[in-house]
Amino acid sequence: MTEDAAPAPDPAPEPSPGPGPDDTAPPAATAPAPAGRGIEFANTALGASSLFLALMLYAGLMHNASYYGYFHIDTFAVGFDALELAVTSLRLMTLPVLTTLALVAFLPRLPEFLTTLGVPAVVLRTMRRSGDVLARGHLVLVALGIALLFFWRLLQPHTWVAPLMVMCGLLMGQTAAAAPGPGAAKPVRHRAIPLAVAGIFGMWLIALAAGRMGQADAEADAAGVARRVPVVVFSTELLSMTGPPGLDAPVDLGKSKHYRYRYTGLRLLVERHDRYYLIPMGFDRDTDPTYVIKDDDSVRIELHPGVTEGGAR
Repeated sequence: MTEDAAPAPDPAPEPSPGPGPDDTAPPAATAPAPAGRGIEFANTALGASSLFLALMLYAGLMHNASYYGYFHIDTFAVGFDALELAVTSLRLMTLPVLTTLALVAFLPRLPEFLTTLGVPAVVLRTMRRSGDVLARGHLVLVALGIALLFFWRLLQPHTWVAPLMVMCGLLMGQTAAAAPGPGAAKPVRHRAIPLAVAGIFGMWLIALAAGRMGQADAEADAAGVARRVPVVVFSTELLSMTGPPGLDAPVDLGKSKHYRYRYTGLRLLVERHDRYYLIPMGFDRDTDPTYVIKDDDSVRIELHPGVTEGGAR
């Protein structure tokens, strides 16, 4: 007699899988708030504007120092304000400078622009590889710039080439293309020194360019001194003004005149704080002085119209 087998118990229900640490979905990245984007944009714009204004003031100072130094005047003694220096620096915005700045700003977008024009991918890869090779050889460019510094006198008037090469080489060395591999990125503290040195060479480059332009402007004004505003100086006493043949001898108007003596043959260079900086006709930087006349009760300054190549009417 056989016994019936007992029915098998029902299998226990499997526990539902809970959210494990690996199954938890990462939180979605939240976009920055509009207010945060606005503050970041304002800070960036303010920083860039401050740097640009500082460079303009520096360029204007270097231009004026070279210009007035040509006429034996210390630019700090004249006393220009920040606005005048900034306006003077606008003379540096020549066509070559603007063209170079436009190319520098456009260079990061060059591959995208060429792709839009339908340039073949082979050409783009060749250009990219050439740029990588140039960036990896940035130390050669730096070394050439340093070597040119030892031939400074021979570089005249193109001395700006040496600091430009050093600055470009240092900046190229901080690009991603200059690293031989993906793991060769330099820490920030190691990149700070090359960037700081590149900034110093950049300031030097601005000083050389502004100084060169200031000297060129001074030479042009000295050559065309007859086109500047004629000045007649009247004084109660004889002034110790002796100079080149272009400076006329003082004329004695008589004892009955309060301003007894008259000086002609002078041209106005600049006027600041009741001081007139005058140069004689036919000014020669190597031999002629620049006169500084203070306008007070003993002196009267007259600025005359009618400037011609032969002088004032």
